[in-house]
Amino acid sequence: MRTRVAPARPRTLAPLVLILVALALVSGITGGLVRAGVPLPSLFPLSGWAGHAAVAHAGLMICGFMGTVIGVERAVAVKLRAAWLAPLASGVGALCLLVNKTDVGAVLWLAAAVFFTAVNVVVVHRQRAAHTLLLLGGALAWLIGCVLFLRRPGDAASLPWWFAFLVMTIAAERLEMTRLMRRRPGANASLWLLLGLMTLGAALTSFSVRVGGVLYGLSLLLLALWLGVFDIARRTVFAHGLARYMAVCLLGGYAWLAVAGWAWTGTTLGLPLRDMALHALGLGFIVSMMLGHAPVILPAIARIKIEFGKFFYLPLVALHLSLIVRLVWGLDDPHWRATGALLNTGAMALFAATMLGGAVLWRVRHARAGNDGE
Repeated sequence: MRTRVAPARPRTLAPLVLILVALALVSGITGGLVRAGVPLPSLFPLSGWAGHAAVAHAGLMICGFMGTVIGVERAVAVKLRAAWLAPLASGVGALCLLVNKTDVGAVLWLAAAVFFTAVNVVVVHRQRAAHTLLLLGGALAWLIGCVLFLRRPGDAASLPWWFAFLVMTIAAERLEMTRLMRRRPGANASLWLLLGLMTLGAALTSFSVRVGGVLYGLSLLLLALWLGVFDIARRTVFAHGLARYMAVCLLGGYAWLAVAGWAWTGTTLGLPLRDMALHALGLGFIVSMMLGHAPVILPAIARIKIEFGKFFYLPLVALHLSLIVRLVWGLDDPHWRATGALLNTGAMALFAATMLGGAVLWRVRHARAGNDGE
């Protein structure tokens, strides 16, 4: 009689996936520091994993880190064991790129995108709504980007698609959060039009960098204006506590999204704004969104409690100031650009410490309350 092997449980996979997320984040940040010209100690050999991380910086951050995190979030939401295949594949794919197995990593990222798309098909089947369809659209953007990366790993054609995956995912979350708001006629239609313009720009970039890039940049700029006008954050910024904090994160992110759209268009037309375009979008917009949503999403995923306080604003302020140093002062000065990149890393580390501190503070306060009640 054969012994039946039980399938791996999420609680078994979760620690492994968490390690892969941390590895992708640390290596992606290291690669970014190398690309920005920050001198690193001998522990980070440019002839070894740090050099590979520099080459794969964008992929490590978008597919290896953000793709895995979003995959975990979706797997927890749908409560299907098979859904964990997506974050597992994207995390292992990032590890492959660090050891210079780019072809294997590209296949795994494509597999992750396929699994993730299938998960989002399940989400749409369970709840057919505008935001779930947009989540599926984001998954398809990731899939297309991974197909292009598999075919041409050294080409930047996958970047617009990968960023579209993140932007559409964020837009879908905001659409879900504000679905009960009364909007002006045509607001939702205009959002779909802007995202269609983004998709068209990403698609045309493979054939005409100038035409596709201009359309893509304009779509980012117009999307920032749409979010600034129609998102609920413009109202909740006058609230208190966590609601105000989230609104400040969102509105600041929308400002950086507008900068990214302007810089993306300018880069396409020949201006030296590439670093501004990529990092106003990747750090200014996407990380601001992450800072705003993490106090709500992380406790739901990790099953922990977070004590919110005004100290959460510290990493947010640090992030924006570091971006000003990098993208404004460092526009024509490599030294300030490297300094800004180092400060970007410090801001993200400060946010991680803030989240950890919030979790510890909650446990301490509630343990004290329990002792007082005895």
